[in-house]
Amino acid sequence: MSKTSAAPGASAPGIAGAPRTSRVLPVMTLAAGLSVAGNYFAQPLLGLLRTELHMTTTTAGMVVAVSQIGYALGLAFLVPLGDRYPRRDLAASLLAATGVLLLLAGVAPNGLLLLAATGLVAVTSVGAQVLVPFAAELSAPDSRARNVGTVMAGVLAGGLIGRAFSGALADVAGWRSVYWVTAVLLLATAFAVRRVLPESRGNRTDETRPGGLLRSTAALLVEVPALRRPVAVASLAMAGYTVHLVTITLLLVEEPYDWSTSTIGAVGLVGAVGPLFMPLAGRYVDRGHPRAVLLAGLLLSGLAWLVMLPARNGEVGWLIIGMIMINLGQTAMLNASQNTCYEVRPEARSRINAVFMTLFFAGGALGGALAPPVWSAYGWNGVCALAGAIAAVGLIAAARPYRF
Repeated sequence: MSKTSAAPGASAPGIAGAPRTSRVLPVMTLAAGLSVAGNYFAQPLLGLLRTELHMTTTTAGMVVAVSQIGYALGLAFLVPLGDRYPRRDLAASLLAATGVLLLLAGVAPNGLLLLAATGLVAVTSVGAQVLVPFAAELSAPDSRARNVGTVMAGVLAGGLIGRAFSGALADVAGWRSVYWVTAVLLLATAFAVRRVLPESRGNRTDETRPGGLLRSTAALLVEVPALRRPVAVASLAMAGYTVHLVTITLLLVEEPYDWSTSTIGAVGLVGAVGPLFMPLAGRYVDRGHPRAVLLAGLLLSGLAWLVMLPARNGEVGWLIIGMIMINLGQTAMLNASQNTCYEVRPEARSRINAVFMTLFFAGGALGGALAPPVWSAYGWNGVCALAGAIAAVGLIAAARPYRF
């Protein structure tokens, strides 16, 4: 693998002309959100799917698990292709494929075929993660983090809105309509991506040949030490964030809350503050303060768990404030970490994004695995201690002087 790196802040070669990001960003953001939304449809639909397709509870639950597995496979095998093939064409093809697969999911006659279609939808839904480094490629250095933040806001909002949209439309028109409507929107968006986004060229070198591409992706953390810390910090932060996602529901279904599923879902909309804040965090990163944004985000996320401690006694106000702090902190951390990684090797942004996101979600899996047993053994106090400790480790790692 060649170790020649482009100058920091340089754009990868291959864009035809100087694109207007103000024109293309809305299309990229919409496409990114729609691309990932299908991975979250099944969560509020599990009861309907179990009844209408005669699925067991275990099989219905597997719909969610298959989505996560499929997304991981797409990150590993499809996203790196953006360093070899034109990102516009690759993104449009993946969006169109996701649309077609959603149509198939919508006509699935049984649970087995729905599982298969859902898994394939998740694999191709990584078109969103092709668009994120493409936004970096299209942007001038002084607006790169802000533009990446805008597209990432679409990714985050897609998951958030996907759940709410799925439940609301299924109540009105049945669960199949959720898949069909989104499929049509995705196919239209794929066409818009081809028409609106600027033409780009691939980077066909020995390093980006299919076999070499996978090898060079896997070797990045070994051969590019500057990636290790931001990736590790982001993975730890995602572990703590997932503890929050898992245990908030466990807290609110028990006394003294005993809230309904719809009420808990409404509280979850507090998470929308994260996507809204993402471009603002990017502005400060663009002004040359990525480390300050990173540390502020990690500190805010850690302090949130202290703020939320009284929630065990029914203090919902402190819970909401803490949730806002966690989402703001997570957004700041993600933008700073991701853009720091992108600047290390601009010509390898797709491979870097594949590594970053794979380990980011691996951190989330770790947090999701740790949260239930800690909750069972120690309750809310134990969960706050666990997530606070994870945040402290991440903050210490980020704050230490850089030695590569």
